[in-house]
Amino acid sequence: MAIHGEPLSAGVAPAEAEVLCVFVHGRTQSPEDMIEQVVGKLSVRGVSFCLPRATGNSWYAARATDALTGPTRTELTASLDYINGLVGALRQAGGAKKPLLIGGFSQGACLSLEYAMAFGPWNGAMVNLTGCRVGQAADQRPARDLDGMPVYLTGSDQDPWIPVSAFAEASETLGRARARLRCELFPGRTHQASEMEVAALDAILQDLAEGSRPFHRVAA
Repeated sequence: MAIHGEPLSAGVAPAEAEVLCVFVHGRTQSPEDMIEQVVGKLSVRGVSFCLPRATGNSWYAARATDALTGPTRTELTASLDYINGLVGALRQAGGAKKPLLIGGFSQGACLSLEYAMAFGPWNGAMVNLTGCRVGQAADQRPARDLDGMPVYLTGSDQDPWIPVSAFAEASETLGRARARLRCELFPGRTHQASEMEVAALDAILQDLAEGSRPFHRVAA
């Protein structure tokens, strides 16, 4: 079973935060990459960030769209248990009633989605920047009722890791799970967290910090 590393903390202390956030890096990446590419670009205040760290910079060896095997299930379970431990510690330090956003980029987005299917819902939201379910439709996988939890899912028609078909399957899964779902597919976008996606994450965190439910505001 994989033993992952010490997470990186950013933002305000959990006890002083309005919102708690666990944001998971992708394959070959690190928490420091997430600071550079995502968290450091946010303008929202009052957020305590916990950035998990995968041993070997990978949460599981297989591609997300590969059929689930015994070794992949073992790696995935270990990674999910690690994330769940970080969530518990962050809530204990910050207060269990504070809104929580769990999300990630690429493999981190896939892991976050699997976390929701295994442990969701929670008071807050989920953000999956270029993510899908791990495994294939024929595989036995957990499926929770997300009971209206706000979820933001993105993808691209040019992404080499998450094809449009996997993005579409994730959208259907979240819909069947009764998530309050916002999906965006960015034509031509390379494998990255774009400015528009970072801005959407910023707005969701701001809503949570202000006590508003994301996606519930009526446009003027």
